[in-house]
Amino acid sequence: MRINLTSVFVEDQEKALRFYTDVLGFVKKHDVPLGGEDRWLTLVSPEDPDGTELLLEPNKHPAVKPYTTALVEDGIPATAFAVDDVRAEFDRLSELGVRFTQEPTEMGPVTTAVLDDTCGNLIQIMQSA
Repeated sequence: MRINLTSVFVEDQEKALRFYTDVLGFVKKHDVPLGGEDRWLTLVSPEDPDGTELLLEPNKHPAVKPYTTALVEDGIPATAFAVDDVRAEFDRLSELGVRFTQEPTEMGPVTTAVLDDTCGNLIQIMQSA
């Protein structure tokens, strides 16, 4: 068994697509219309194009907004992405205007930072020692 797909709820799929590709560097894998404005929109890491896909899922279900709002208010990331160097990625993304809610912080065997994805989520980036 392996993880094939994970998702983050987003307020606007097109805005999320731009942020996650143009800023974070993911690449679009699938973009399938589902009727109306919704799409089956997945991304992958350019380093692993056949790896785990990230679904940019519309946040239209009534349970989503209270859930994501509570996570953000409590400072809890919706998901985490591995990077080779958290400090370098923090600097690169900061130069692009990304807002961080947590600067690089060493936590035992990992260093983490938390960013605002502009689409309703906090996202953690992490580097293992």
